[in-house]
Amino acid sequence: MASFVAEVLASSGKLEKEDLSGKVSKMSRKVEDTKEEVCEMINKRYSDFLPTLQGSEDLMVQVETVSKEMDALKTCIETEVRPNIHMAVAEYTKLKQQLEKNTVIITMLGHLKEVKHPGQFIKSARDNVDSLKSWKISQLPLLSAINSELTVQRENLIYHLGDEWKRLVIWTLPSSKGKTSSENLLKMCQMLIQYFTNYTQFIKGRNLLSLGFCCCPGQVLLKNMLKPLVMYASLSVRVTEQQDEGTILALQCLEESHEERSAPSQVYSKLLLVLKTLHSHLLDVSIGDKKLSAILGELIWEELSRCIIHECLVHSIPTNSSQLEKYNTVIKETEDFEKSLKEMEYLHGDSTDLLKYARDVNCHFASKKCKDVIVAARKLMTSKMHNTVKITPESKLRLPKLPAPSSEVKVKQDIVKEEAMMENSKQLSAWSLRLPACRISESVQQLMELALNTLCEAVGSSTQCALQLFFTVRNIFQLFYDVVPTYHKENLLKFPHLAAIQHNNCMYLAHHLLTLGHHFRSHLPNPLSDGVATFVDMVPGFRKLGAQCFLTQLNVQRAELLERLSTAHNFCNLDDEDNYIAASKAVRQVIHQLKQLGTVWQDVLPVGIYCKAMGNLLNTAITEVIAKIMMLEDISSEDGEHLHTLCQTIIEEGPLVFIPLAEEHKNRKYQEEVPLYVKKWSTFKELVIVLRANLQEIVDRWADSKGPLAVEFSSSEVKSLIRALFQNTERRAVALTKIK
Repeated sequence: MASFVAEVLASSGKLEKEDLSGKVSKMSRKVEDTKEEVCEMINKRYSDFLPTLQGSEDLMVQVETVSKEMDALKTCIETEVRPNIHMAVAEYTKLKQQLEKNTVIITMLGHLKEVKHPGQFIKSARDNVDSLKSWKISQLPLLSAINSELTVQRENLIYHLGDEWKRLVIWTLPSSKGKTSSENLLKMCQMLIQYFTNYTQFIKGRNLLSLGFCCCPGQVLLKNMLKPLVMYASLSVRVTEQQDEGTILALQCLEESHEERSAPSQVYSKLLLVLKTLHSHLLDVSIGDKKLSAILGELIWEELSRCIIHECLVHSIPTNSSQLEKYNTVIKETEDFEKSLKEMEYLHGDSTDLLKYARDVNCHFASKKCKDVIVAARKLMTSKMHNTVKITPESKLRLPKLPAPSSEVKVKQDIVKEEAMMENSKQLSAWSLRLPACRISESVQQLMELALNTLCEAVGSSTQCALQLFFTVRNIFQLFYDVVPTYHKENLLKFPHLAAIQHNNCMYLAHHLLTLGHHFRSHLPNPLSDGVATFVDMVPGFRKLGAQCFLTQLNVQRAELLERLSTAHNFCNLDDEDNYIAASKAVRQVIHQLKQLGTVWQDVLPVGIYCKAMGNLLNTAITEVIAKIMMLEDISSEDGEHLHTLCQTIIEEGPLVFIPLAEEHKNRKYQEEVPLYVKKWSTFKELVIVLRANLQEIVDRWADSKGPLAVEFSSSEVKSLIRALFQNTERRAVALTKIK
């Protein structure tokens, strides 16, 4: 305490003596207070805290004990309990599955209770099994066994029902080895319908509808009786009533019938006879909400209607538009046929594909007509071209007489005529816009007639039909444009005769296409009458096609002429016998080739085209001869004589290749007009004169650049000829000075 007082005194600074005793007393009291607090604190520590600490330590000991027990339990669980958990779970799962299995078995037994009569409840049994299959236990052996048993029972039931059905309907069929023909069908099918009193109860007692039991008899009926009646016109049906035995339906042949196809009315009457007999004796029985006739109808109608369409109605479609109105009778017969079937409940609902097909006769007529036209056109295009007919300026298309146009169209035509008369005071010649005389393929003439007939069919037809037919005609000509040059390509290159005919064919078609649309336009329905009906756009293509074909042939012939002249050794050194023989042979071959072409094209090409073509080829030959002679630098007198002889041969025989007409006396005119068609003819004749002329004659024909020689040759060419023909003398030099 003294140290504590000392510290207090030391911290208080200088103490005044007079206050020291008072302050000591105060400090003593504080010391006592502090002492009491310390004592209280010590008492609390040792009297209250220590017992608590002891309790905590006891608790810790207890916790450690419990912890050890837990560790021991954990060790026990790890070593003994955990391995047995999986076994417990598996056992639990097995128990659960067994419970589910028992539940399923109970449910199945409930279903099986409903399947105690499979002959009567076969459909119900199948539904129950199908419902079980959707469960997860569909692999159960019991379910598989039930499914198998159900199949066996179903087939067994169908088998027995089949036996019962055979007692009702007896079929007498031929051997399967026999061919299906009208002869075999005579003895192919005989159906005996027998009665027995409990037939209605038999049908109702067994669910034939659910089993599809009518399928097999329906197919037999369709194959062996209904289809043959549609396909063979010579077959008919005989119905015989037999007392106590039943009714016989048998096929028989009509010996007096020679028709290939039956008319729709005949087909319908034969089918109705069969179906009515079946309905009255067998099929007028209800099964649930349907009659047996309805079931049979569902099974066979689709295939039967297709057969009627493809084997009967297709062939009844008119081939001429004038017969379309008469086809309304067929439509009415088809409607009555379906009405009868609906009354017997073979059919339900509105019109079927059969009636729709009959009502769409306009569309089918157009399609059939278009198909037939295209087939016929293609056949004509691929036929032989060399069968020809003569066309003259007087030849005209045999245009049909068309009905008078409507009043509105007639007014338009009258206005156009009046305007034309006002504008043109002078009329064209009667020979204007006429084809020149020539030969065309007979098939092309028939093709044009086919197009005319098709357009006539379009007149008076419905708009859709007219459009189809009109564009089919356009397709005919487009097909010709594409097919003929390709199909006959090799022959057109190989035979000049065919190339000339093809040229004429194209010009013939182009000529008539100019006015073909105009002739029919006012008689066709809109929009064809408003200007769509035209073929003018196809004219340039046909003209180009014909010209290209013939020009290609001319190029072939031109190449052959040049090849023959190439064997003449350039007409040089003709004093050599071999060279002269070769040159003479080349000239003769050229003349022969031209004569052959002249004969081949005679009376085939128009005269103008003929003369231009022959003139072009002859001009090619003499141009080549002129070029070869002009290239010679030295021509001896003997060579000049030989050249003159060869060229004179061409001059004499060249005009004779111009024989465009079969009458010889008429060809002289064209032979005299050779200079009009052979551009180098005058040049060639001047060259022949020069080859035999002397210097003075050459100078005289030059005549100071005003003579005939100056017209055909230039001064340099004439000088070159003089130098080649004459030796270098003063006379030659003088002559050369005059050629300028």
